[in-house]
Amino acid sequence: MKSLLDVPAPAKLNLFLHVNGRRADGYHLLQTVFTFVDLADRLHFTLRDDGQIVRATDIPGVPHDEDLIVRAARLLQQHAAAQSGAAAGVTIAVEKQIPAGGGLGGGSSDAASTLIALNRLWGCGFSREALQALGLTLGADVPVFVFGESAFAQGVGEALSACPVPQASYVVFVPAISVATATVFAYPDLTRDTKSFIMHDFAGHDIHQFGRNDLQAAACALFKPLSLIVGWLESLGIQARMTGSGACFFASFDTADQAQACRQRVESALASHPEASQWIKQVVVCQGINRHPLYNWI
Repeated sequence: MKSLLDVPAPAKLNLFLHVNGRRADGYHLLQTVFTFVDLADRLHFTLRDDGQIVRATDIPGVPHDEDLIVRAARLLQQHAAAQSGAAAGVTIAVEKQIPAGGGLGGGSSDAASTLIALNRLWGCGFSREALQALGLTLGADVPVFVFGESAFAQGVGEALSACPVPQASYVVFVPAISVATATVFAYPDLTRDTKSFIMHDFAGHDIHQFGRNDLQAAACALFKPLSLIVGWLESLGIQARMTGSGACFFASFDTADQAQACRQRVESALASHPEASQWIKQVVVCQGINRHPLYNWI
C-alpha cells in the first residue's frame, strides 16, 4: 500500500451544547451531542521513504507546521517510532470543503482522519482508544471523529457515549465571518452553570429540539453579524441553532426535500436583501450520518 486517496474528513454538528462549569486549569466542562454530516474535506496520503511529513497543499492562514494535519501526522509518527523504531513519512494533499472558523470541526476532523489513515498506511496497529487519546492532545473535538459514531460527550468533550441520532437533513448557513473559539469561551457573560443531565433525560425527546447552545448568546454578542443572521432567519420562520462556538448555524428537517425547499427559500430571500447577502455567504444542504465513513478502518 503506497497511498490512500480521497480519504473523507466529515464535518460535525453540535445538536446542543451546554456549558456546565469550568475546571481549575481553565478548560470548560461541556455536555453536547455530536453528529456527522456528509459535507467533508478530502485528504490524499502518499507514502514517503525519507521520514518527512509534507503538506503539499497551501492553506491560506494555516502555516504548514501549525496545521493540525501535520501535527497529527508527526504525533503518530513519534509514537509509531517509539513502538517499532520505524519512521515512515508521508505527503498529504488537502481538498477543503468545510469552512474554517465555522464550528463544523474541519480542522479536528482532518486531524482525526489523518490519524486513522496513517495508522492504516503505516501499519501502526494502534487501537481506537489509543488514537482517541492521541487526538485529545491535539484538540478537544478530535476524539469524537476517531470514536466514529454520533455521540453524547461530556467533560471537555473526551468522555463519549454512542448516541444514535434520527436520520435528518440539515441546512447549514455559513456566515461571511469566522469565529475564534477562544474568544467566545473567554466572554465574561458566557453561561457556565447549566445543570448537568444524563442521556436518559433526553430519551424520547426530539434531539434536534433539545436544550440549546450556551455559546450562541456569547458569539452573537461578540459578533453582531451573527445576531443579525439569527433575527433575519427568524423573520423567515426559520429557527436556526449555532454549532460549536460558531459561526455556522443550522436547521434540521426530516427529509431532504424539506431541506432543499428551505435552502431555496433562503437563497431567494437573499437575492432580494442585499444586506443579508453580506452576512451569509453560503447555504448548504447536507445529510446526517451516524457513523464516520472511516469507522471500519480501525
